[in-house]
Amino acid sequence: MYLPKAHEESRIEVLHELMRTHPLGSMITTGKEGLAANHIPFLLDPTVGEFGTLKAHVARANPVWQDFSTDIESLVIFQGSQAYISPNWYPSKHEHGKMVPTWNYAVVHAYGIPKVVDDAAWLLKLIGDLTDTHEASQKIPWKVSDAPQDFTERMLDMIVGLEIPITKIIGKWKVSQNRTPADRLGVAAGLTSRNDDESRAMAALVMQTIRDQA
Repeated sequence: MYLPKAHEESRIEVLHELMRTHPLGSMITTGKEGLAANHIPFLLDPTVGEFGTLKAHVARANPVWQDFSTDIESLVIFQGSQAYISPNWYPSKHEHGKMVPTWNYAVVHAYGIPKVVDDAAWLLKLIGDLTDTHEASQKIPWKVSDAPQDFTERMLDMIVGLEIPITKIIGKWKVSQNRTPADRLGVAAGLTSRNDDESRAMAALVMQTIRDQA
């Protein structure tokens, strides 16, 4: 990934937070037929390994768990907030016109070699943890135990676990750091005026750069 120094984010707590809030990862593996991409919700365990460990499950019918390199690291991409940036939002554009559109985004690339976990107890804990995490905001959270035990056991037979100890992690926050504070305030105002969650989230990241450099 092209990574200018101004856009590099290396704080592990910031990277982990993006992974937790945007848990659907794009897992890129190298197999017999070349590259393959699978889109999988991951659970991050920050307590295991230098950079944490990713846990997930895939359908047993999905060939990825039997066809990935144990020599070449797999890559999991977590896409955070992203938004189109109009030149019209820069005050400096109205002074000299020398501006072009761009796209802001925050992304984490996590590398590691997957391990297959074909163990019912491990899988039951994983789906319980995943469920509790993503049901927490519901008025009446659904729990794995709400389903009949025999049904849950049949479902567990149809999935396989994956565990990826993270060996390298890279963060890129392209959030207008190269612009003046005035231009960044203009970007944040323009994003906020769109009044959608994605734009508001990016506006918050742009404003954070001003606070960080104060």
